[in-house]
Amino acid sequence: MVYDRSLYCGHTLTEHCRMNTSHRTKISRFFRTHKRMPSFSEMAELFGFASKNAVAKVVQRLVEEGVVQKDDTGRLVPGTLLNGLALRGTVGASFPSHVEEEEADVITLDEYLIHNHDATFMLNVSGDSMIDAGIHPGDIVLLERGRQPRQGDIVVANVDNAWTMKYYEKKGKHVRLVPANKAYPVIIPESELVITGVVVGMVRRYIK
Repeated sequence: MVYDRSLYCGHTLTEHCRMNTSHRTKISRFFRTHKRMPSFSEMAELFGFASKNAVAKVVQRLVEEGVVQKDDTGRLVPGTLLNGLALRGTVGASFPSHVEEEEADVITLDEYLIHNHDATFMLNVSGDSMIDAGIHPGDIVLLERGRQPRQGDIVVANVDNAWTMKYYEKKGKHVRLVPANKAYPVIIPESELVITGVVVGMVRRYIK
C-alpha cells in the first residue's frame, strides 16, 4: 500500500502508525461502550481535534486500511476494527514485580506477526529438531516467501528433494542447515537447496 504523505500532517510514518493505533483504540472503545460508531463530532472530541476536516483525514486512512468501512448509504461500519485484542502492558518473566495495568491499545495478531501479508503463509510443525529454539511439535510457524535469509534465521527448505526446517548458516559460498536439537545432524546440501521461506513468527495454543 502506498501512503499519501500529505495525510500525515507533517508526521513521520512511524508517528502516523502510532497515531492510527491510538485512533483505532479510541473508536473501538467507543463502539464497545455505545454499540455504534461515533459521529464525526464525537471523533473530533475523542481525538482532541478542533475540526471535522482533520477527522475526515483520519477516517480516510482507516477506510484505506480496512479498519472501518462505508456501507451502501455511506455510513461508517466496523471493518477489522473489532478483530483486535487489548494489549494492556508488560509483565515480567523474571522476579515478581509490581505492574500497573496500562491504557490498552488494540492490535490484531496479523498486525503483530505479519509484515508482508501476501507473501506469508503458515505450516504445522511435526518433529522436534527445532525444540531448543522453542519450536515444538504441533506449533504453527509463519513463513515469509521471498525474504532473503540472514545468518541464524530459521528457514524452511527443500534439501535434495526433502523438506526440513532448520537454522540457516552460510560461510562463503557454502550453506548448511543446523538443527536446534543435538540429537539431529547438521545438513549440508549435496546437490540442491531451495529456501521456501523464512520463519517470521510462531503460534502455540496451551489450552485446547
